[in-house]
Amino acid sequence: MSTDKPGDALQRADDADPHGEVETKPGSFAEPADPIDNPGLPEHLPRPTDVYPEAERRAERQVAGMFALATVLTLAFCVFYFVVPIDATFLGWSGLNFALGGTLGAALLLIGLGAVQWAKKLMADEEMVEMRHPAVSNDEDRTEMLAKFNQGVNESGIRRRPLIRNTLLGSLGVLGLPAIVLLRDLGPLPGSKQFETVWARGMRVVNDVAGTPLRPGDIEVGQLVNAQPFAFFETDESGEKIIHGAELLQEKSKASVIVVRMRPEDITPAPGQENWGVEGILCFSKICTHVGCPISLWEQQTHHLLCPCHQSTYDLSDGGKVIFGPAHRPLPQLPLAVDDEGYLVARSDFTVPVGPSFPEVEQDK
Repeated sequence: MSTDKPGDALQRADDADPHGEVETKPGSFAEPADPIDNPGLPEHLPRPTDVYPEAERRAERQVAGMFALATVLTLAFCVFYFVVPIDATFLGWSGLNFALGGTLGAALLLIGLGAVQWAKKLMADEEMVEMRHPAVSNDEDRTEMLAKFNQGVNESGIRRRPLIRNTLLGSLGVLGLPAIVLLRDLGPLPGSKQFETVWARGMRVVNDVAGTPLRPGDIEVGQLVNAQPFAFFETDESGEKIIHGAELLQEKSKASVIVVRMRPEDITPAPGQENWGVEGILCFSKICTHVGCPISLWEQQTHHLLCPCHQSTYDLSDGGKVIFGPAHRPLPQLPLAVDDEGYLVARSDFTVPVGPSFPEVEQDK
């Protein structure tokens, strides 16, 4: 006859762990019995590579072949980067992008496929059961983990299959070459390019749209003209511009200028720049010294030039001095003269770097 009191069954149910572990005393758990002896897994069958040596060798050659081909494709990526012209096309696409993407993508795919085939056909094929255990590992568990890791290394066959091991290491090793090759896109060190523009002594100042050379009489008092150096409009024998493409954009970002005219008596030139203008015509860089925005907001009455990005304001009648805003370098001025035909020309390049400030400029100040 049962002597259980009412609620004892419920209490026993509450003491049971919801995950199947039964509490025997505070802080300890008994190992639960398997709830299902056979959950219905199919019978484990050996693989062909486990039974037939020839199948094993064939699989090994296949995996090694994938790794070796991945190595060749990665090297081809590096070769194509230098050999294929940047303007080459293939089926209407960029030939260079197609070559680089195809070779590197195929190399990574082959390494992945080779690793999958290696695991499926050649690594140890044993079913294992891992019982749940507390999350905190003790020294015995760590020792066992290292033992299992070493066992896995041995079962993978990487030590006794040098062909696979060496081709895998080779294919992974050359993957660093594309990264090195692509660093070339960052370009060489700038050297003195950031301190120089295409302006030079005798270079004509031309309208930035039509390339028409400017004479002093073409500019009225109070007027602002967006201008460029004539070099941007020079052509070769076939009529093609000498400076074009990306090079043209890079040079424009440094050499673009504005030409303004004011009454000579309103101008207070900076020391050493007294003869940099022509009949009240002054030429300044169009690039803000704060973060490099193009400027052309001109106030005729005050002679102020306003940057639309962060409102840096320059007084062009006072050597391009900053009178407001975050910029703290004056707007660089280009010295002007008039050539034998009466056109405005530069007397030299800018004497200070144009565009946003950078550490070297700040150190020179």
